[in-house]
Amino acid sequence: MKKRWHKTGQLNEEQTLLKTRISSELKCPEIVAEILIRKGITDLNEIDSFFNPSIEDVHDPFLFKDMDKACNRIVEAIQNNEKITIYGDYDVDGTTSTALLYLGLQRINAIVDYYIPHRMIEGYGLSRGGVQQLLDSGTRLIISVDCGINAMDEVSVVNELGMQMIITDHHNPKDEIPDAFAIINPKMPDCKYPFKDLAGVGVAYKLLMAVYQKVGKYTESEIFRFLDLVAVGTIADIVPLIGENRIFAGIGLEHLYKKKNLGLSALISISGTSNKALNTTDIVFGLAPRINAAGRMGSAMRAVELLTSEDIKDSHELALIIEKENSVRQEIDQKTYREACRLIEDKYPNLDEVYCIVVASENWHPGVIGIVASKLVEKYYRPTIMIALNEGIGSGSGRSIADFNLFEALTEVEDMLESFGGHKYAAGLSVLVEYLDILEDKMNAYVKEHIQSYQLIPPLNVDHNIELYDIHNSLISWLEKFAPFGPGNMRPVFYTEKVIITNYPYVVGRNHLKMKVQKDGCYLDLIGFNMGHLQPLLKKNTRIDIAYSLEWNTWQNKITIQGKLKDIRFVKK
Repeated sequence: MKKRWHKTGQLNEEQTLLKTRISSELKCPEIVAEILIRKGITDLNEIDSFFNPSIEDVHDPFLFKDMDKACNRIVEAIQNNEKITIYGDYDVDGTTSTALLYLGLQRINAIVDYYIPHRMIEGYGLSRGGVQQLLDSGTRLIISVDCGINAMDEVSVVNELGMQMIITDHHNPKDEIPDAFAIINPKMPDCKYPFKDLAGVGVAYKLLMAVYQKVGKYTESEIFRFLDLVAVGTIADIVPLIGENRIFAGIGLEHLYKKKNLGLSALISISGTSNKALNTTDIVFGLAPRINAAGRMGSAMRAVELLTSEDIKDSHELALIIEKENSVRQEIDQKTYREACRLIEDKYPNLDEVYCIVVASENWHPGVIGIVASKLVEKYYRPTIMIALNEGIGSGSGRSIADFNLFEALTEVEDMLESFGGHKYAAGLSVLVEYLDILEDKMNAYVKEHIQSYQLIPPLNVDHNIELYDIHNSLISWLEKFAPFGPGNMRPVFYTEKVIITNYPYVVGRNHLKMKVQKDGCYLDLIGFNMGHLQPLLKKNTRIDIAYSLEWNTWQNKITIQGKLKDIRFVKK
């Protein structure tokens, strides 16, 4: 799909002088200094903190509204031998949050259990049935993780049944807030916690650390103990990897490599990443889909069982079960994606007139429609809602495009929905089948009114124009210092104009483009993931402009520089 390149502007005179000074002081390439300036990181102490994330730079957890109140209630429950149950969501963020609090509270002698709703039976978040089960099991205090902020009715039921509820969440609250005993959420309007972009697992970690401070267990070993879980949940939930998230991800990845969590260690082994330092890509495409598979194909309780396992044999067996579930999930993904594409192309003969795609089917598995919706956004670049129908009600997953807030749009059509929740770019919903057509009409009208036509072309932020002779080992080594990469801190994208293809481009793996280019006597190997469709258009000696990121490539124990293609433009003769 054609992309609109958005190139950064030139540095002004003051910034240019600053670039030279930073480059000189750090002894780094000027390109690296420019990247730092564009991130607003110019002080040497700030630069050092950015390149060397430290747990000492996190904020005091008691800056959260209700944190003191929540901690006192948890300590009281422990002292009185009350049963506490962690109630989590079924995705990676939810299961890592659940595992973290479960293991963490066990270490201070809490009577603690966990509960994850079944996606197909109970749906997202708190459910009345689930709450009743907790009462029957003897639970007195429920702590939600990664859910609960919009569970008005369910929290009322908790209160009516004589239990109490502490909500920890990071999703956007609606205007009306549940009547919980305490709410720990950085997005609450009156919460003064300075970092608003924590994942659910980050919020759960802050609660645990605050409790540890209360009971005198806030030691260095305990501070670091669960950061591997925090890193996996944070990276998997695609929150901005800036501020505290960068600290958690960076330090947590280092601890993940030590493989102290037996469940994560078993998954790392199965995913084929045992013999390397893990990065965010390994989490997003390796560990996260496997952990998610448990909740998508069956019960996410199995994922928490794996993440809390203290037996090597059990961990291995659970990981194998989850691996099989992931394989089934992949097959269903592919089948659903093909069906959805056919449905879209039959339903919308002219996509130029479509602003929001809404498709529904009784054949779709509710556990995979979120993944498939993301793939449809990549293919058609429209906000997309996929709905799995069952007995007159639809369970939907929505995914958005770069410039559009899906959560706000759903707020405008809330009267047609049974429930909904989520983020700017991803949301879940349920809707009665009779409202599907009007939902689609209203969503299309809303998107059309709130978006410009150019925004329906995917943007590509291109950071720097460089020549191939600018690329060398020292530059790549400096670029790697910006890791961990993710939203809010993506790998820099470079562009080089009028390079010449020096070989016959070919396709490898699952539709990946491989080729080599040269300019001014310098050469660069390139790979374009899922860009194999371009191969027939590319000939040897063709002159093109390329947009790409740079990274190390390891193949047969040989390390080389590789460009990862983002887009190609043909040069007019």
